[in-house]
Amino acid sequence: MSEAEKSQSLAFEAYLTVRQRILRGELVIGQTISRRKVAAELGMSFLPVSEAFMRLEFEGLLESRARAGTRVRIPTKQDINGHYAVREALEVQAARLFAEHATREEKTELMRMAMRVDALGQSSDADRIVYLSLHERLHGRIAEYARCPALSAAIEKTHALASTWNCVTQKSGPVRKHHQDLVKALSKGDPEVAGHAMRVHIDLSRQRTFKRLEAWFEIGENGSSRYARSPAEQRI
Repeated sequence: MSEAEKSQSLAFEAYLTVRQRILRGELVIGQTISRRKVAAELGMSFLPVSEAFMRLEFEGLLESRARAGTRVRIPTKQDINGHYAVREALEVQAARLFAEHATREEKTELMRMAMRVDALGQSSDADRIVYLSLHERLHGRIAEYARCPALSAAIEKTHALASTWNCVTQKSGPVRKHHQDLVKALSKGDPEVAGHAMRVHIDLSRQRTFKRLEAWFEIGENGSSRYARSPAEQRI
């Protein structure tokens, strides 16, 4: 393996490591992350880690500023509105195709998954990462059973960014069956009904994300001469 190939391999390893920590909630919104500390921890030079950070910035998971450092990106209201506009376009189409193509067995499987997602979503003791993983898998199954691989791949990419937002703690509300209601609508076999149900579902998710991140918007918009570096500074 050439030096260039080794560097690319190390950069990819660093990218996957940091990305996984962000998506699992081990690195939370607004938390500072040091290139040098990551490089030391992974036993790498500074260069491949810097390349990994650049890729994560391009994907919207990190943000950097001169003399301030690098942190897990704090989204703006515009970020969230744009994200959900894209999700609506993709997932409404997936819902319509699901209504046309999904088999009875696939609908049954999806309903069982929806019941688990709703139960975990309302449990104060549930592992948030387990919930997010199952939730992402549920939406992935809808796209998969829509029989459109390109659509499925695009939807998978949109969920990665939202996972960082959903790791922010939110108090449990009254018991809801949002995902079970969604699957029931999708399983009726009517593309119009399915598309409308998914549009409502995505809008509800958008509203909940805004509520969850409300306290972060002012921090992100006002900025600072440097990013918070201690748990006390990161509290909101």
